[in-house]
Amino acid sequence: MSDPTPVIDDLREESAELDRLVAELRPEQWALATPAPRWTVAHQIAHLAWTDHSSLLAVTDRDAFSREVEKALTQPGDFVDNGAEEGAAKPSAQLLADWRAGREALAAALGEAPERARFPWYGPPMSVASMATARLMETWAHGLDIADALGVTRTPTDRLRHIARLGVRTRDFAFGVHGLPVPFEEFRVELTAPSGDLWAYGPEDADDRVTGPALDFCLLVTQRAHRADLALEAVGPDADRWLDVAQAFAGPPGPGRTPKGGTP
Repeated sequence: MSDPTPVIDDLREESAELDRLVAELRPEQWALATPAPRWTVAHQIAHLAWTDHSSLLAVTDRDAFSREVEKALTQPGDFVDNGAEEGAAKPSAQLLADWRAGREALAAALGEAPERARFPWYGPPMSVASMATARLMETWAHGLDIADALGVTRTPTDRLRHIARLGVRTRDFAFGVHGLPVPFEEFRVELTAPSGDLWAYGPEDADDRVTGPALDFCLLVTQRAHRADLALEAVGPDADRWLDVAQAFAGPPGPGRTPKGGTP
């Protein structure tokens, strides 16, 4: 069992970087539209706060989390949006304070949890490391949406290694959720990190391969950019198909983003 401390530390750092981006926003900036339909900057932070709270319940109060799951089942199409809408209606100072308190409580709870603990979730149960990785992925991805709304370009870091690894590990899920047969053989994935290091996954002699910048791969699996706008290369029909359907997040297939040149 690997030590989850590094990903928990990176989750804290990713959250702190996003915090610096929104901490001094003017009221009208909280209301700016982001790439997510009908979601403002406030909705993005509210969603992170809401999901941190759900994660904290899963880690610390399973009965309370079970009640949240029951509520989700009664409103499957609106549950996430309703949580974001409720949080976005708060004054920005309160929303920011709630997000800060919730994310720190979650990081502390994950740090104190036994390494082999498994927590309930809306999908399969999650380990300490997988819970922290999922929260880092969402914080990074929704942070990109906020940066887009503000016209800011964020500098990628090697914290992306957690998201890249998650993207590789969710390959079979991505095929399955799209109703496609899951490839039997592993792929070779070679990604160039922001630092210039090479991150490699899978057997070196695999027939199907994916190569390119780690940033582009993370943008793809979080569906923050269209494949046509990324410098990713696929060798083999299954790897090529994967790049069309990849998603590292749970739930049904996302709509993705249209290419910068318009509809493919």
